[in-house]
Amino acid sequence: MSVASERALVAREGAIALVSVNRPEARNALDGETLDALAEAFAVLESDATIRCAILTGAGDKAFAAGADIKAMADADPAGADLLVGHAHRVGDLLEASRLPVIAAVNGFALGGGFELALACDFIFAARGAKVGLPEVGLGVIPGMGGTQRLVQRIGVARARQLIYTGGLIDADAAERMGLVNEVLEPAELLLRARAVATEIASRAPLAVAAAKRALRRGPDLPLDAGIALERRLFTGLFTTHDQKEGMRAFLDKRVPVWTGR
Repeated sequence: MSVASERALVAREGAIALVSVNRPEARNALDGETLDALAEAFAVLESDATIRCAILTGAGDKAFAAGADIKAMADADPAGADLLVGHAHRVGDLLEASRLPVIAAVNGFALGGGFELALACDFIFAARGAKVGLPEVGLGVIPGMGGTQRLVQRIGVARARQLIYTGGLIDADAAERMGLVNEVLEPAELLLRARAVATEIASRAPLAVAAAKRALRRGPDLPLDAGIALERRLFTGLFTTHDQKEGMRAFLDKRVPVWTGR
């Protein structure tokens, strides 16, 4: 097994892929090798038409990802720091641009870069007792892996300012109240719930799900009229697909549709 495959474990479960950050001895801290392994894993899944939804979690039961690897950053100069965040941005960009919905299953600490990784996913489930936060200001820096931007998109600028300026951590229940986390589960139930939702997503028309993801990702960055125009183009474009014909015919025939992704 390569270093890359060791750092990002991939388990295919039918139409679902479970991807695990795998540095449990370092609480799944994110260094360049680990980020590259995640990018490689998701690039492979993107090209696998049998996969329709992914779950991202952390190996072990202590951490989703405890943050960027401080040992790797402590003596870095600006160029070195930029190189590290470049690895992280590649992963975030892949997750957001992917046709696959990606569910973050936060099973412990998700701090700094680890929380930023979760924020790049489509939505987050968390285990009760998990903690999230962006503590970078306590280290003399700011979030550099997309946190200042993606956190605002989730909870608004005022709440994002408070979390980032204080560098404080919040537990899963508080994160759910703020809208950061969709659901809080008991630890033993976390992956079961993530798998159940992923299975439901995977049962839907894959081209339609991908189009919905594109509309929901791009729309908030556009003026309302431009966002609605984007939705209209995506909606009408699906009428060129076999899956649209199959889905509507199956509805009329009162049968389960058979999706082909074309």
